[in-house]
Amino acid sequence: MVVTQENVAVNGMRRLGPQEIADTLRERIRAGDLKAGDRLPTQAELAEEFGVERGTVRQALRALQEDGLLSNVSKGSPPRIAAPAPARSEPQPTMVGLAPRLTGAFAARNVRIDAACLTAETLMLALGDPVRAIHEGRIRPESIDVRILLPSRDINLAFPISVEGGGDDDPVHQRWLAQRNAQGHVLQHNLRALRASHGIDVRVTFRALPFTPPVKLYLLNGTEALIAYYMVTRRAEDDGTGPLDMYDVLGTESLLFSFEHLSGRRDAAFVEQSQKWFDALWETITTDLTLS
Repeated sequence: MVVTQENVAVNGMRRLGPQEIADTLRERIRAGDLKAGDRLPTQAELAEEFGVERGTVRQALRALQEDGLLSNVSKGSPPRIAAPAPARSEPQPTMVGLAPRLTGAFAARNVRIDAACLTAETLMLALGDPVRAIHEGRIRPESIDVRILLPSRDINLAFPISVEGGGDDDPVHQRWLAQRNAQGHVLQHNLRALRASHGIDVRVTFRALPFTPPVKLYLLNGTEALIAYYMVTRRAEDDGTGPLDMYDVLGTESLLFSFEHLSGRRDAAFVEQSQKWFDALWETITTDLTLS
């Protein structure tokens, strides 16, 4: 990191930047030191606490406001900690519930989406909403980092699979593999295109799971976990050469359950453990995945 004059205090110590101040305040909110309805200290008090200029504090508060953590933001008085978003009364089908949650997540300055799923179909379709919002100028993230765990092509999937048995030559397996690769390519292209069209720093990375995930999991900015169970069913589909009798799942129709970090200790623990689970898989038993 290049330390400029603006980053250096008079005693030679490096000053905190807006993002670091925002992260510190965000952690106080998550830990419960600052609760919904509490007023933050004034900008002058925060500037004195962190040893920075008021302009740096304003940038930090703006970042928290964009994340939905502050309310009543005005020049006249310190903002209040926003109340957690009300819990939805019932889960929704994945395709219905995921798109608006992604659009909300993309309103953050630095977007991080982690997903573990059977294919990228639902994520690919749901990302259409935030991508459109970016093109229309309604939201403008500075960076987007998407990490996706998908089953390896080399394993025997538990599903989808032919009723009569599976294997690499199973037409159902080949159909799944073609869908996995095609959907991943489309998702990757649509996100990477934002780099050229809007100057957004975009990273999309895939890794291969050595097992069939029994659930689909989406982690949004480390603050929300969305989970849906894959319901296995027997169905037939004609692939052009004849009917395929298979055990399969209808992922877009699976009910999506939401857990938010600010909705209480139970939800917060679920989000944290889900993120740890994903990170552990990413860093240990998964392997590089190249879409063919």
